[in-house]
Amino acid sequence: MAVTAAVAFVAVGVCAAAFFVVRGALYRQLDLSLTQSARLAAQRNPDAGPGTLAGECRFLAAPACAEVVPADPAADPRTPGLLPVDPAAREVARGERAPYYTNFTFAGHPARMLTTDYADGRALQVALRADRVEEGIEEAAWWLVLTAAAGVLLAAVLGHWVSRTGLAPVTRLTATAERIAATRDPRHRIELPPPGREDEITRLAGSFNTMLGELEESVTAQRRLVADASHELRTPLTALRTNAELLARADRLTPAQRERASGALGRQLREVTGLVNDLIELARDEEPQPLVEQVRLDTLVEHGVRAARAHWPDVPFRWRAELAVGEAAEAVVVPGVPARLSRLLGNLLDNAAKFSPAGLPVEVELTVRGAGAAGPELTVRDHGPGIAAEDLPYVFDRFYRADAARALPGSGLGLAMARQIARAHGAELTAEAAPGGGALFRLTF
Repeated sequence: MAVTAAVAFVAVGVCAAAFFVVRGALYRQLDLSLTQSARLAAQRNPDAGPGTLAGECRFLAAPACAEVVPADPAADPRTPGLLPVDPAAREVARGERAPYYTNFTFAGHPARMLTTDYADGRALQVALRADRVEEGIEEAAWWLVLTAAAGVLLAAVLGHWVSRTGLAPVTRLTATAERIAATRDPRHRIELPPPGREDEITRLAGSFNTMLGELEESVTAQRRLVADASHELRTPLTALRTNAELLARADRLTPAQRERASGALGRQLREVTGLVNDLIELARDEEPQPLVEQVRLDTLVEHGVRAARAHWPDVPFRWRAELAVGEAAEAVVVPGVPARLSRLLGNLLDNAAKFSPAGLPVEVELTVRGAGAAGPELTVRDHGPGIAAEDLPYVFDRFYRADAARALPGSGLGLAMARQIARAHGAELTAEAAPGGGALFRLTF
């Protein structure tokens, strides 16, 4: 509609301009004939008195009518002339006004008249019928109106076709969005044209497909998290209910049985509490900004290793910091939330200690390179069985546990939480096989 309105405006404007150009051209031809007729009449009658010189112009093919008008109305002839005389003609006769053209009706037909100077105190009026000029103007007006109407109609048809063709991806995008809103299924996609025919609308549709892909992955991950959490919570909740029912009949249990059931209930409560807390932490995608501060990595790592030694007394922990020559202490300072970074390090150390054989150390190393190089890097290595090649892509997935780890304590959330904390701090956590055996986790800021 907007294109049609714009084209209609332009078409009407162009046709209106063309009408005035044609009308002016036709009248200029008629005016030229009147000028020639006036010169011819003046040459044939160089000093005629007031009155009619020629009066045949009532016929279409007749020569022009010519009439001499005196400046003083008292000098008019007794017989009225054929042509109308207005005060402006007296002014031309007196030399007070320039020659001019007028349109009038003569014997019921359109006519045009030239009033020009003739001699002292007299003016010459020459007139011709303008039927053909008026007919030409009327015919041109009709053709221009038809042309404008056809142009507007053609613009409407072509505009509708172009808009429907060009906006087809938007129509498909709208239909896809409405279908997703109705079905809540983000697997739908917008059909794109073949490569090489990309435009702004196609790129918009491609971006919408990319967004749908991200949404589908997010919904799938959310559903998988809920399903995995439900599965992981089912066993400890069942055990909790069983021990609670046993304690409800405490009068039928021996003191040893009551103590064993009470201890099991406490352990299971702590396990469920820890699992729920881990799920809450994983549900949070970013760190609270008010808690961000400048954290000394060397001090944080030293404190984390000391806490791990207390928690795993049978596992030796070795750690060292490797700073660039001449590097200042500020080089190991990063912005972050200390408690969250401590949780990340604690998860890595607990995971390494859990898989370390008795007597073999867990090695922790903090490396800070010179100015202009990458940021600080922290590595945690154990000497356990390592990570199988088929398990390596999934070690950071929620609730994922390799076959070798199913008999060990844990819920499969520690490494997933560690990677989330790392990414929230602008760092990247990766896992790889350590040279000589074991697993190596690398945290790069």
